[in-house]
Amino acid sequence: MLRTYRDVLSRPGAAAFSAAGVVARMPMAMVGIGIVLAVSTLYGSYGLAGRVSAAYVVAAAVCAPQVARLVDRHGQARVMRPFLAVAAIGLTTLVVATATVAHPAWLYAGAVAIGAGAGSYGSLVRARWSHVLGGDPRRLHTAYSLESALDELVFVVGPVITTLLATSVRPEAGLVLPLLAVVGGGLWFLSQRATEPPPAPHDEPRSRGTVLRARGMPLLALVFVAMGSIFGATDVSTVAFATEQGARSAAGVVLAVFAAGSLISGLLYGARHWRTSLRRRFAVGIVALAAGVSTFLLVGSLPALAAAMFVIGFTISPTIITGNGLVQALVPGRRLTEGLAWVGTSLNVGVSVGSSVAGMQIDAHGSHGGFVVVLVSAGVVVVAALVALPGLRGVGAPVPAVVAAP
Repeated sequence: MLRTYRDVLSRPGAAAFSAAGVVARMPMAMVGIGIVLAVSTLYGSYGLAGRVSAAYVVAAAVCAPQVARLVDRHGQARVMRPFLAVAAIGLTTLVVATATVAHPAWLYAGAVAIGAGAGSYGSLVRARWSHVLGGDPRRLHTAYSLESALDELVFVVGPVITTLLATSVRPEAGLVLPLLAVVGGGLWFLSQRATEPPPAPHDEPRSRGTVLRARGMPLLALVFVAMGSIFGATDVSTVAFATEQGARSAAGVVLAVFAAGSLISGLLYGARHWRTSLRRRFAVGIVALAAGVSTFLLVGSLPALAAAMFVIGFTISPTIITGNGLVQALVPGRRLTEGLAWVGTSLNVGVSVGSSVAGMQIDAHGSHGGFVVVLVSAGVVVVAALVALPGLRGVGAPVPAVVAAP
């Protein structure tokens, strides 16, 4: 397994841009739970917390694919630096607004600015891997698996730190570290020009419309929306459940355990080259995830919830990795950043819906109401997958087994 990952990381500049990408996308694991913790504590409403979090996610969902499209045309550094400044201003606004318990309009304004400027560093990193590895599907499987595992590492560390800061220092303190990560990680990543993919040639005819017009992409996006709803509802419900159990500060630890299971499975999944099709692996992952999260309603303690989340976490990374592989098979290479951004966007749309609906149900019925939303989302994702799979027939056939060049 180590040799497999060492092979891709040994490419010039690969380890550096991958490490910078980890720091740059730390906020994606911290801003949402940071908003929930700060707003629910200082304003006394999970509903408001869920809506502000949803505003951040919706802004990211709307803007990220458009930003990615500009990146494909003009280059990563040229496009992302101004947007980085917008995200930094938004986070600063949100920190000040929560600290002063300002009018909720300021919360929404800051959240929207963060989402609008955040971009999708996950898609930027994966586009660099495609460029550095020359599109080699076997090595890209390993690289994408590595990045998915690193995504989960972010979700292991981020919620714990955010929860610790918000519960031990001040409620808004959990939003300060994401601000530092946005600026520091973003500038570090964008300064690495040697591995930046070249923009599309100026004389190349520009494709009209969105890559969602590509065969299978609308259906794939639908599945990821439903999957994101599971994650959004789970985040808010876990915070509420921990609060009811008298251990609010443990919420971040429980969510980190969820991500830890996904991290381990991502590394194991990426070390092996699979002979089954992407389509079949994607279907298996969706069903396993939905079946797993349906058990949340049965748990009665935080240790039991953490144990269930750790096991269920093993379904997350392989499913998302396979989804990214399907995107690569569906969209033209020159528009890969935009295609990958739509995966993150679809997840974020689902997260916003899940967190907002779960927040309202928690205000009315406690954490049990939030976990009911998780259960409903699980049913929706299975139905969405059943609708999508026929349209993905023949996509992502297994790569023939060959010996990789040294």
